[in-house]
Amino acid sequence: MNLIIDIGNTRVKAALFNGATLVESKVYGTVNAILLDTAFISSAKKAIIGTVVKEQEDFCSALNAIIPTIIFNSETKIPLTNLYQSASTLGSDRLAASIGAYYLYPNANVLVIDAGTCIKYNFTNSKNEYLGGGISPGIQMKFKALQTFTSKLPLVEVDFSYNELIGNNTQNSILSGVLNGTIAEIDGVIDYYKLKFTDTICVLTGGDSEYLAKRLKNSIFAHQNLVLKGLNDILNFNSEHK
Repeated sequence: MNLIIDIGNTRVKAALFNGATLVESKVYGTVNAILLDTAFISSAKKAIIGTVVKEQEDFCSALNAIIPTIIFNSETKIPLTNLYQSASTLGSDRLAASIGAYYLYPNANVLVIDAGTCIKYNFTNSKNEYLGGGISPGIQMKFKALQTFTSKLPLVEVDFSYNELIGNNTQNSILSGVLNGTIAEIDGVIDYYKLKFTDTICVLTGGDSEYLAKRLKNSIFAHQNLVLKGLNDILNFNSEHK
């Protein structure tokens, strides 16, 4: 059994995989909460940690003292050719998502869109080369930015039931701008990729993927646990290529 941990900007996700099969997943508020969940940890024989948050050395050392643990970074063996120029600054979640998609769609042009705290676009070509992509603010970040960087606009809570184009008051105008703008952004980026790379497959993941999947005009495949899957694929790949 593999223990997979994805430390993001807003939450910590963990999962147990048996081979390539997801057995159980959990969400924690802190990394220390994982260490307290001894029954969950003891189910695994090895672990991998992917993190976009700095200063996790103490947690990684503590987990490694319990079960053998890999920290996914630019030195970790992967099944793709990484052509990203600053590989050491590439977020582990971005590359893990692309590797998860690679195992689903090998030898294909694949655009992975991870809609979470940020919206991350990650592209792998049909030669199985990771090229990079783009990063833009996520839905929640856009709401917070409007309140933070203006003097009068309020902080509006996300309402995924809102479906109007024209906002008839300030709150609804912000909802329209953020939600419709995000949908238009993602559809537009997909269109650009499809113009440049034929037969591009689009895979959507992340916390806001369920909402977005219902509203994008482009055809996409939704995979909620793609980053966890990718980290598990990386762990298995390294076990097989010692």
